Amino acid sequence: MSKIKTTEPKVLWKLKCKLGEGTLWVKEHNSIYFVDIKKKCFFSLNVKNNKKKKYKVNKEIGFLAHIKNNIFILGLQGELRIQNIKTKKIIKRILIEQDIKLNRINDGKTDPKANLWFGTMDNLERKIEKGSLYKLDKNLNLTKVDKNYRITNGPAFINENNFYHTDSSKKIIYKIKINKKDKIISKKIFKKFSKKDGSPDGMTLDKNKNIWVAHFHGACVSVFNKNAKLIHKINLPAQNITNCTFGGQNNNELFITSATKGMNRADLQKFKYSGSLFSVKSNIRGIQQKKFNLKDAKKRSLL
Repeated sequence: MSKIKTTEPKVLWKLKCKLGEGTLWVKEHNSIYFVDIKKKCFFSLNVKNNKKKKYKVNKEIGFLAHIKNNIFILGLQGELRIQNIKTKKIIKRILIEQDIKLNRINDGKTDPKANLWFGTMDNLERKIEKGSLYKLDKNLNLTKVDKNYRITNGPAFINENNFYHTDSSKKIIYKIKINKKDKIISKKIFKKFSKKDGSPDGMTLDKNKNIWVAHFHGACVSVFNKNAKLIHKINLPAQNITNCTFGGQNNNELFITSATKGMNRADLQKFKYSGSLFSVKSNIRGIQQKKFNLKDAKKRSLL
């Protein structure tokens, strides 16, 4: 297996995102999408023509996943929302955890079968374990798969039965195995970060199933192989690295978000590009995230 190589990080969009997150590459749009959770908005950058767009929403937004054309599913505080982001037409709302008022949706990704997985967390980031991991299938059936998280991040799917999922507050990346009924049959600590490493945040996989992990308060992205060995590291001029995904024409470009949340003036002077969107190019390709699948009667009536 060839050694991983990456270019120097490039600032694609100099922003001051309070909590940049939720990277999503949409090939048909030649665009990278990402969110600023705390500022209640998301962005798109067309890498071919450098066209930038900002979209406002009325709630904190943790992620978005693509369905088709301009239709996305948005992970918002208290709800999943299927929406045409161009016309702003809301097609459907799915309420989430209405009984836990201070929770919000955080990170979310699709699995190899195009189901949507997402986590919830305590929005005040207290050390309480009120976060859960959910799966939404193509029939819009919702399943709670795991619970007792403080801050959920990921997941990143190795295959349809095995994935990584993180509790950032506990500094732990778990490796989880599920059966065909979405019951957990194995949950092990894959990697525990030390204090100096910061906290594991968003993550993605390359075609060799290495895991690329953003370090919140760690100013880098680390790459671990399947044995949890560090095999590559990307240092960035931002303190809080929050999320990453592969994309670009050859799916070998890593897009990386960051955050200014919790930083003081000295931190901001030292890490002056905090809150920006970055990219690095690599000699290895990533695993393309699937569109969320709604290929049934509900889709025809909805869309």
